[in-house]
Amino acid sequence: MRMPRSLRARLLIANLVVAGAALGTVAVAVSLVGPGYFASAMGHSPSDTMGQMMSDATSAAFVDAVRNALVAASLIAVITAVVVSLAVSGRIARPVSRLSAAARRIAAGHYAERVPEAGEGEIGDLAETFNAMAGSLEATERRRLQLVGDVAHELRTPLATLDGYLEGLEDGVIEPKDETWRLLRSETARLTRLVDELAELWRAEAHQLPLKIERVDLGEVCRDVVERFTPLAEERHIGLALDVPAATPARADRDRVSQIVANYISNAIRYAPAGSSVAVSARVQGASAVVAVTDEGAGLAADQLEIVFERFYRVDPSRTRALGGSGIGLAIVRALADAMGGRAYAESDGPGHGSRFLVELPAA
Repeated sequence: MRMPRSLRARLLIANLVVAGAALGTVAVAVSLVGPGYFASAMGHSPSDTMGQMMSDATSAAFVDAVRNALVAASLIAVITAVVVSLAVSGRIARPVSRLSAAARRIAAGHYAERVPEAGEGEIGDLAETFNAMAGSLEATERRRLQLVGDVAHELRTPLATLDGYLEGLEDGVIEPKDETWRLLRSETARLTRLVDELAELWRAEAHQLPLKIERVDLGEVCRDVVERFTPLAEERHIGLALDVPAATPARADRDRVSQIVANYISNAIRYAPAGSSVAVSARVQGASAVVAVTDEGAGLAADQLEIVFERFYRVDPSRTRALGGSGIGLAIVRALADAMGGRAYAESDGPGHGSRFLVELPAA
């Protein structure tokens, strides 16, 4: 026999099977035990012929009455079981049916779908988990669409520049001078950098980056990165200050930590005003090792402290594009920190008071 697909029908059949088994058990028990108890209660002795005849007739009537009572009780029990089972199975199956329908709509692309809370218990937990999953899918889809739009926007400018110059070269309007080739080369380099950073961001967020987690001295990493950026800082008339203890051990990938610190310092030098300073520090705080890069730039508002790590977010769009920033460096920083079991975040006292970018990693 093939079971029906409906959960409500299955619950109804299960309840009826349980009720039938209980009624069958009662009927067998009464049939086997009832006559003996009845004869014992009547108190007839085996030598009393008349009493024995009366006992046989009474026993037959008793058995017949019990059989009729069991049939009537079975009918009443079956009707009651059906009514109660329909009510209970409907109460259980209805939220599941809503979940199933909502899942089909989400599969069709309606990510804003939600189900009403189903109270306490496992069904309620299932509904709450389903809504959390739907919210996560909706946010992921929103980020995906935003990423597609942002990538298209970022690619449009260098592609338009390349197309314009190539058309001018083809028509003879622009002379093929060294300056022209350098400009075209810079635009292709910008496209290559953007594609490479997008690929690295995807691998980091998908946990596909190979990481070599080992004991790393954050102070030594900071010294190497500061030394690398000192010529650029001097060119911009910005002072680089280093404040690290003798040893700041952490469990991390050395190259990725260097990439994070370099991104922080590069951004600080890019946005800090000439004549200001950028401070790089490293400390062990409890179970964490923290690197901080503090600048005296424009600062961040409270609502910018989180979204500044989102891909393609720009505090100053025109200035960032002019300086060649891709807008996804901090998104890569956060993804790398998460991949190493740490976190990246920012602090600021508000616009005009500078910013502090930090990465927190497990201490060794």
